[in-house]
Amino acid sequence: MTLVEPALAERVLARALARGGDLAEVYAEDRSTFSLSLDDGRVERPQAGTERGAGVRVVLGEATYFGHVDGLEEDDLLGVADSVAGAVRAEARQPTALSAPQAAAEHRIGVRPEEVDAARKAGLLREAAERAYGEGAHVSQARIAYAEGRRRVEVFNSEGTAAADDRTRVRFSAQVVARRDDRVETGTDTLGGHAGFDLLEDGGQTGAEAARRALTLLDAVDAPTGRMPVVVGNGFGGVLLHEAVGHGLEADAVHKRASVYAGKLGESLAGEFVTAYDDGARANEWGSDGIDDEGTPTQRTTVIEDGELTSYLYDLLRARKDGVSSTGNGRRQSFRHLPIPRMTNTYFAPGGAGVDELIGGVERGLYAVSFGGGQVEPATGDFVFGVSEGYLIEGGRVTAPVRGATLVGNGLEALAAVDGIADDLRIATGFCGKGGQSVAAGVGQPHVRIRELTVGGTA
Repeated sequence: MTLVEPALAERVLARALARGGDLAEVYAEDRSTFSLSLDDGRVERPQAGTERGAGVRVVLGEATYFGHVDGLEEDDLLGVADSVAGAVRAEARQPTALSAPQAAAEHRIGVRPEEVDAARKAGLLREAAERAYGEGAHVSQARIAYAEGRRRVEVFNSEGTAAADDRTRVRFSAQVVARRDDRVETGTDTLGGHAGFDLLEDGGQTGAEAARRALTLLDAVDAPTGRMPVVVGNGFGGVLLHEAVGHGLEADAVHKRASVYAGKLGESLAGEFVTAYDDGARANEWGSDGIDDEGTPTQRTTVIEDGELTSYLYDLLRARKDGVSSTGNGRRQSFRHLPIPRMTNTYFAPGGAGVDELIGGVERGLYAVSFGGGQVEPATGDFVFGVSEGYLIEGGRVTAPVRGATLVGNGLEALAAVDGIADDLRIATGFCGKGGQSVAAGVGQPHVRIRELTVGGTA
């Protein structure tokens, strides 16, 4: 079912360009969501919602004029187009004729989540909680959450773009608390993707994994302090790459000279064995779509190749400014927001080392499995990350779990210090906030060893 007929989209674009503009765009969206959670053994009331609406923007030179409206009725769409056009002062333009929106390449959806009854979803929550409590007597609380969403979008612009995408995401998460005497620790785990309910067949395992992490931390020792080698885990370990490197590669930061990577295309930043991608087309991954939110097909963009910085991440407007093509990274939270350059699934390519080899080469260091909160300054590349799950490495072996560890460093220096990459790529689910917008982002990598970083600890 089409959200906006091409003939109507043409009329809206013509009205938006009534007082001129270099580009006009209509972004239409229909969204449905459903979520369910369990806390203290009780399934909480389901939350469901639907909304539809459209955003209209006109670009003239460096200026952007934007408005949005709830609903997709003709009068509403023409009204918001008139409102946006009223702010422009130039000669009227006619948009290019439009065809029916071209459907994007689809990600396989095995079992549509909306076709699975709520009782089955609640049963999966209970299974995850039972498996969490079954990990040990010190597990005191388990909160399990399920969420699904379907988002159908259509994008039309005055240059003839007419594209559509049908996006389905599911996510299952567990947060488990373990208590022993006066020690209280928390462990988390998630599973999700641009996929169907069948992805969650073993969703109950997330409860057990979150409990394992919480119980492990009950025996944690104070983290060490100083400069030392760090092995960063796969999956959520990719938060380090996402934050310390990825945000600095987004073209809006580069154009504002608010990125340490500005002007460094073609420079060697890492060893020749280091390659990294942003891949919005990777099958069924959490950050993947068929098109971005400007109608550009998603793709795999090589941002670092053989250690050399090869590309930034572009939306349409910044790409035009640099005289290049969009990389399919123009993303927005909803029809109420403007698209801006955003990462999709960002990760180091697998290397040739084994995990045991990376750890075995460290006499004394830290194994940072995953991260909690952190701060990054893209203009300088400086970062501070809290380690949510970490262990000592002693004599080439992983030994005691640690608590209170932080990693302090600089993105450029950390890239240059990467001296080993394993072959066990895994991409985890996350949400990335920027410019007041939150979007789904895949964070991941294989295990990576950094020759030396500053570890701030509590020892």
